Amino acid sequence: MKKLGLLLSLFLLVGGIAGCGGNDKASGKPLNDKKLVVGVTAGPHEEIMEVVKKVAEKDGLEIELKVFSDYVTPNTALAEGDLDANSYQHKPFLEQFNEDHKTDLVPVAKTVLNPMGVYSEKYKSIDELEDGAKFGLPNDPTNGARALHILEKEGIIKLKEDKKYTASIHDIVENPKNLKFIELEAAQIPKHLSEVDLAAINTNFALGAGLSPRDDSILLESPDSDYVNYIVVRPENKDDEAVKKLIKAYQSEEVKNFIEEKFQGSVIPAW
Repeated sequence: MKKLGLLLSLFLLVGGIAGCGGNDKASGKPLNDKKLVVGVTAGPHEEIMEVVKKVAEKDGLEIELKVFSDYVTPNTALAEGDLDANSYQHKPFLEQFNEDHKTDLVPVAKTVLNPMGVYSEKYKSIDELEDGAKFGLPNDPTNGARALHILEKEGIIKLKEDKKYTASIHDIVENPKNLKFIELEAAQIPKHLSEVDLAAINTNFALGAGLSPRDDSILLESPDSDYVNYIVVRPENKDDEAVKKLIKAYQSEEVKNFIEEKFQGSVIPAW
């Protein structure tokens, strides 16, 4: 009986220690206003945040960067308290992540737009678009919808009103130019550009094919696009002083100038 009591006591003690050793950043407490751990994806978001880090130091805020190679882990880490904020995603992606993972992460400030562009080897301007032209677009739901919204904003097609981020070619209700839609894997579209009349290509794939969004596209998303990226935090921290300092540093002239000089229109400041 004494042995049972001793084992029970040890179990409770270990449980208590384990509980005390957990990450309490997601407990609702304000974030440390002197230091933030910020998650980014490798590439432009990382490069930009390195500049933000230097600007934030002038305001007494230290930023520790954690770099990720996928799009899911930075949100999981933020929800679990391993990050204080992240910077890499647009609202449609965030909303889908929250729905799929039962989280409530919130966007707090615009950062940059990686503009999707429409490219063509046949047309020099979107005004030259002919009846029955073949339009290539990504075959995945997020990017396919994004491509269709570019066309709708230009007045080329009209989509069902209740389809915002989930529109597909089946949701087109007006197509006065009788465009023929060819769905392709997003990464492969640049290779097939010569086989269609025009096509929507994501920035990263365009750059990889030697295309400049600013110089080579005949239609380009504007900074007021729904696909602008955001700084994202847990809801209880959205008004924290440290988060305000992060936003101030990101949306500074120093960072804006760096983005414009470094990326030459392939990444656009969106604030």
